[in-house]
Amino acid sequence: MNLVRSVRHLWRHPLFRKLIAVRLATQTSDGMLQVGMAAYVLLTPNTAPDAWAVAAVLAITLLPYSVVGPFVSLTLDRFDRRNVAVSTDAVRAVIALGLGALVLNPGLRDHWTYGLFFALALVAMSLNRYLLAGLQAAVPHTVDSDEYLTASSIMPVIGPVGVLIGGGLAFAIRLGLSGQLASYQADALIFLVAAIGFGITVLLSLRIRVGELGPDLTSAEARSTKAVDVARGLWHALGHLVERKPAGLSIIGIGLQKILVGMVQVATILLFRNYFHPVADVAAATADLAVWAGFTGAGYLIAAPLTPLIAHRIGVRRTIVAALLAGAPFILIVPLAQFRPWSLMLSGLLIGMCAQACKICVDNVVQAHVADDFKGRVFTIYDMIFNAAMPLAAVIVAVLFPLDAHSYLGFVAIAVAFALIGLWFGLISRRISARTFQAGAENAPAEVE
Repeated sequence: MNLVRSVRHLWRHPLFRKLIAVRLATQTSDGMLQVGMAAYVLLTPNTAPDAWAVAAVLAITLLPYSVVGPFVSLTLDRFDRRNVAVSTDAVRAVIALGLGALVLNPGLRDHWTYGLFFALALVAMSLNRYLLAGLQAAVPHTVDSDEYLTASSIMPVIGPVGVLIGGGLAFAIRLGLSGQLASYQADALIFLVAAIGFGITVLLSLRIRVGELGPDLTSAEARSTKAVDVARGLWHALGHLVERKPAGLSIIGIGLQKILVGMVQVATILLFRNYFHPVADVAAATADLAVWAGFTGAGYLIAAPLTPLIAHRIGVRRTIVAALLAGAPFILIVPLAQFRPWSLMLSGLLIGMCAQACKICVDNVVQAHVADDFKGRVFTIYDMIFNAAMPLAAVIVAVLFPLDAHSYLGFVAIAVAFALIGLWFGLISRRISARTFQAGAENAPAEVE
């Protein structure tokens, strides 16, 4: 398979190009928002954060959507997804301005408005997951049915690329202005630029005509707005995943992987913040974290062209298994190298590749096996699992790892868990026809039964 030719073939779809522009712009802005919030909370001079602090930030910003997400997701199967994109990022532009205004108060942490800061961050992050679910559900409306694998290899990487660009800009503002502005003033500037980015996203979304992104509203259930039908619709969406076993099992597998990847990320933050540098040396820790984030982002980018090639050679199912299993040796690099900074960079690159390869394949499986009038709900459940995985990962690190996350046993345990998840998925997925996993990638050869 010639990936360049396939991508060029996809590029012939004007609507697909517009969807990519919207996703890139919104994720770039969101990347700035995330880094701005994390920098304000976790990169404060003379304060040593622990995994519980990371868990608190993640729980406040991610878990609430995991509770309301299944109900909110029903709107993605009822309301026009283009209008969802416009309204969501318009609201986030206002929120980003509000966050910027709040952090300009140097005494915010000792004031009741600190709670308002987290409340606004909560809404902004929840809206991001909501919008991404809607954009992902819209992909089938922009490409042909046999192009899901290639489209799924492009769309997930747009997010990390955007976050990498936005996060890089935010880190540049934080580090570049460290001598001219106080840290809280630099954070306020980050939020202002993010607000401008969300405004640009609204303009890009308006280039798409109403109705072009779906939903199709082919069922009476999808059209209904009665409360009892909403509850029934949620239940049916879960039942739909049970029936579509490739999609259901794949979401479980990547959810478990996400917990382990989250543990690695939290441990890495603590190592750079509390182990490699003095607590007061925020600039050095920030610079190292920026480089590590760049390596991780590079792993996401490398996975985009490689994953379809591998999946077309060995099959989608085996690619998922390989992506899960490979986490074991890749995380062992860190303790085997005696916790050198370069080992975290290399491990971040390789684990980023594995995580993104797994997501590309799982996205393809979900796109191919889930009916359109369930896609909004299913992709939100998918995101829900991701949201819950990150704070859970931070809690596990808080319980099992020391304050600086320097633990040989902890990293070995993560490696063993990667291997066990890969083996579990490999065994249980063999009960399903290998050809079934190839739906959405019809040109790929099915693995030998």
